[in-house]
Amino acid sequence: MGLLASLLSGFASGETMAAVRRARTAAIVYALAALAAFCGLGFLVGAAYIWTSARYGSLAAAVGFGVGFLVIAGLVVLIHRLVSGAQVRREARRRKADMKAIGIAAALAVLPTLLKGKGGLKGKGGLRGKGGLKGKGGLRGKGGLGIILGPAVALAAYAIYRENAKSDADRPDAGEG
Repeated sequence: MGLLASLLSGFASGETMAAVRRARTAAIVYALAALAAFCGLGFLVGAAYIWTSARYGSLAAAVGFGVGFLVIAGLVVLIHRLVSGAQVRREARRRKADMKAIGIAAALAVLPTLLKGKGGLKGKGGLRGKGGLKGKGGLRGKGGLGIILGPAVALAAYAIYRENAKSDADRPDAGEG
């Protein structure tokens, strides 16, 4: 609620519009500066080409500049692939940890309901009344213990399987027929 009130008061006072105006002005100024920088780089490349062509000839200068720019392009692509691959692996690890935390939180949130069952641990008439430990509900009710142990055993089995199963990348003979 505080964030909404802050936003509404910002609109009412005109502070938000002033911030938007400043951001738009800054974006225009930075765009013009970038355009001027690219023009300057273009003239520097042109000057380097003129100097190189005067020293080595126009054909050698053109071939040299072409090869140089292709090498730069290849390096940019290579660096991008290396960095993006590391980011993908890092995001996958983070996603896996988040999913594990969500699963644990969901299990902990559902656990009281599963333990309670239809009549809870106490039920309607105390420990031995209707729905108590001996009645219907709780862990001794309709599949109460099975509801907890079934998924737990399945999770343990899956964890053992994942730990013992090797992926194709781990096997040295993967891909050989």
